[in-house]
Amino acid sequence: MSTSAENENPDTATPEARGLSQGQLVRKRFFGHTAAVISMFVFAGIVILAFTSVGYAGIPGWYQWNYIETPPIQGRGEPTWELPFDFGQHPFGQDSVGRDMFAMTMRGAQLSLIVMFIIGALGGILGVIIGGVSGYFRGWVEAVLMRLTDTVIIIPLIILAAVLGTISQTMTGRGTIANAIFGGSDGVVLLGLFVGVIIWTGLARLVRGEFLSLREREFVDAARIAGASDRRIIFKHILPNAVGVIIVNTTLVMASAILLETALSFLGMGVQAPDVSLGSLISDNQQAFTTRPWLFWWPGLFIIAICLSINFIGDGLRDAFDPRQKKFRAKKAKDTRASSSAEAKA
Repeated sequence: MSTSAENENPDTATPEARGLSQGQLVRKRFFGHTAAVISMFVFAGIVILAFTSVGYAGIPGWYQWNYIETPPIQGRGEPTWELPFDFGQHPFGQDSVGRDMFAMTMRGAQLSLIVMFIIGALGGILGVIIGGVSGYFRGWVEAVLMRLTDTVIIIPLIILAAVLGTISQTMTGRGTIANAIFGGSDGVVLLGLFVGVIIWTGLARLVRGEFLSLREREFVDAARIAGASDRRIIFKHILPNAVGVIIVNTTLVMASAILLETALSFLGMGVQAPDVSLGSLISDNQQAFTTRPWLFWWPGLFIIAICLSINFIGDGLRDAFDPRQKKFRAKKAKDTRASSSAEAKA
């Protein structure tokens, strides 16, 4: 049974798409999205750099300093990086007490990525399950789940996250099991879990709307007539056609998670000293914006790079999985118009 609108009508498929499996089509479309491919390599580079440079969960990294060491300040603590490949002792500079900014930025990126993955995974799973079940089964199931969704939506996220962040700081201290597993990130893991439980509402409503539309399509009716179970219809026919909406909104949730953690740390309700996050680095060094801008710009640059990469990757995955997305090629359209005009004149 076909699971995509493009495969429902093979006559409308593009010549280059005929004869390819669904996986091959997805890979072809994704790697044809230039911004997504570049963003994928940028994001992978940030992840590898963050977790290998200063180490993680007791595993040492290759960088000579860590985020709590205070070596002597060289000069004014200015960056020692001289383009292109002379990095020096402190390529991102040092703060007012001598801590290495590269090490602190990498540690902050680690915590931001942890929060992003936890919130994105948990919020995405809950949103898809609740939205999909309510949109497919309708009736009292939809009424109960949507009223639950409406109740959670009215909760101010930033205020609740601040409260949960404070609670999680008191629940996880040095030496606890959570810190042993997650590398000593005080409260960050629990904060990610708490926020992930309440951030799924927007995705649930979008998935519900998509399921309401897809459940009335012809290929779903054909699957019911053929005797397919509800589980098979949901997972084999409806869910693959809703994956574009799911992926895009999940990546938006992940990008929002980084910004939320940054905002909480900036307000002093997120990661606490001696640990650091990208938001806390910006907050601690905001007064040095004009006198020592390298203390402010490096964490901000990594926040921007992570958020943009995630959003571009989401756009590429949407175009790859959704057969209704067509890439417009101006040159091809121009050639088509020119050939049509020539045929009309002939």
